[in-house]
Amino acid sequence: MSSETPVEDSSPNPRVEAARSSMTRRREGRLAAGGLPGMPRRGARSKRSNQSIMDQALGWVDDRLGVSSGRSLVDKIFPDHWSFMLGEIALYSFVVLVATGIFLSLYFDPSSANVVYHGVYKPLRGQTMGVNYASTINISFAVRFGLVMRQTHHWAADVFVGAIAIHMCRIFFTGAFRKPRELNWAVGVTLLILAIVNGFIGYSLPGDLISGTGLRIMYSIMLSIPVIGTYLAFFVFGGRYPGNGVIIPRLFILHVFVVPLIIAALIGAHLYFLVRQKHTQFPGKGRREDNVVGSPMWPNFMFKTMGFQLMVTGVLLALGAFFEINPIWKFGPYLPYKVSYAVQPDWYMGWLDGALRLMPSWEFVGFGHTIPLEITIPGVIMPGLTFALFYAWPFLEARFTGDHAMHHLLDRPRDRPLRTAVGGGALAFYFVLFAASSTDVTANFLHLSLNLVLWSFRILLIVLPFVVGFVTYQVCLELMKVPDSGKRHRAMIVERSAEGEYHGYSAEARPGDGAEELEPEEVPTYLPVDELVGVGAANEETEATSKGVRQAPR
Repeated sequence: MSSETPVEDSSPNPRVEAARSSMTRRREGRLAAGGLPGMPRRGARSKRSNQSIMDQALGWVDDRLGVSSGRSLVDKIFPDHWSFMLGEIALYSFVVLVATGIFLSLYFDPSSANVVYHGVYKPLRGQTMGVNYASTINISFAVRFGLVMRQTHHWAADVFVGAIAIHMCRIFFTGAFRKPRELNWAVGVTLLILAIVNGFIGYSLPGDLISGTGLRIMYSIMLSIPVIGTYLAFFVFGGRYPGNGVIIPRLFILHVFVVPLIIAALIGAHLYFLVRQKHTQFPGKGRREDNVVGSPMWPNFMFKTMGFQLMVTGVLLALGAFFEINPIWKFGPYLPYKVSYAVQPDWYMGWLDGALRLMPSWEFVGFGHTIPLEITIPGVIMPGLTFALFYAWPFLEARFTGDHAMHHLLDRPRDRPLRTAVGGGALAFYFVLFAASSTDVTANFLHLSLNLVLWSFRILLIVLPFVVGFVTYQVCLELMKVPDSGKRHRAMIVERSAEGEYHGYSAEARPGDGAEELEPEEVPTYLPVDELVGVGAANEETEATSKGVRQAPR
């Protein structure tokens, strides 16, 4: 058994092309004359055996869809680096989201009409609440396995957004967004936006005190949009806040049908681009710009990724079973005149919540209009600029660096100090906003003035990104001077002889010392003829070309 790692070559192989053309001409000639020698004609095979019926069916599909060309997909090479698993976590979290979401949609009622609760949860009996809140309480306590499914769904949403965010950080810092993958980067940014939006819509549906407060903020942000804000808010909510009861059913349709279908389509496009353009890979032994070194899809990658999918699903189910999240029965039903203390939104909305808290109470009055800048800037302009910069970054970097070449090998972050510094400063900026979403809790816990906490975060928001960016840039410059930095080195043993002389030598190798990489092995170029045809033994002429023929690996 070979200990070599498969490598997929993206350069054309003249030998393959010539063999493919020759075999295709011979095969077409035989089929036109009645098929390969020793094989019945396609029209007559149905009279021979059940095996021939199957061949006929497969041949019928292949003639119309060309599915046999997908055989090369099984040789698709996937890099073995651990960081590529981040995208798989996002994919499998989405699968869990869909599965648990289907279960929850069977029991959830999106109506906002008021009812008096008489369910199994005694502390809420006799209270007036929306039907959506009552049905969510019913899912949690009256539906078997309902609470586990609801909490698993919520945890999967948090992990889904987190995996996308970390995956995109990996892509950014290693330069995987460069030509020819700018379009796939844009697909990823769109997926991140839709994941955040659908997550917000999802936890706005139950009608508890927290979700109602989130909808109230959403309404205010819509109103703050210049010119069209009032019309947009009235259209979405069906009137003045809280509307006439249409907002929850509308959000339910978006959350269950519209946005998930768009996300699924974008994931399909992302995977198509991935197969079409090939994976990027880190520089290393046998890795070039025109190949991919790693594990083939079948059987190596398929079995590994199936096991990983079971692991992700198991972890999410364990989180849903043993770790409480969004206990809406503790918050109570939403009442417009009540706001809860010490409750923050899900983590992926924390940066927006923190921006709203830190923005001073500014407003613009003129031309017969009032623009509340304390909401418009953090709630509309800042998110818009954030994602616009995300979309534009590959083109901006290519323009300012003059780098328009094709890239399939990744960068080490230290080798791109300016990009890494910008990324580090941006992460510091959004981390401060995220931390600022708990200003009230921080002030209360530390027994400080809320005003002092607010001003501290405002100063950090301006100063910290520049400090982090400068330090990151200098660290990258220093690391570039030491090529082996970051690698594990063997320990040094120093001994003293009887004469008092000291000698030093390296210790024995420990597990993990060094980076041992397998030798790349070329993916097989040919398939046997009988496997290509699917049935029967090859005749004398095909035996002469026993290597067979196939399409070049992709």
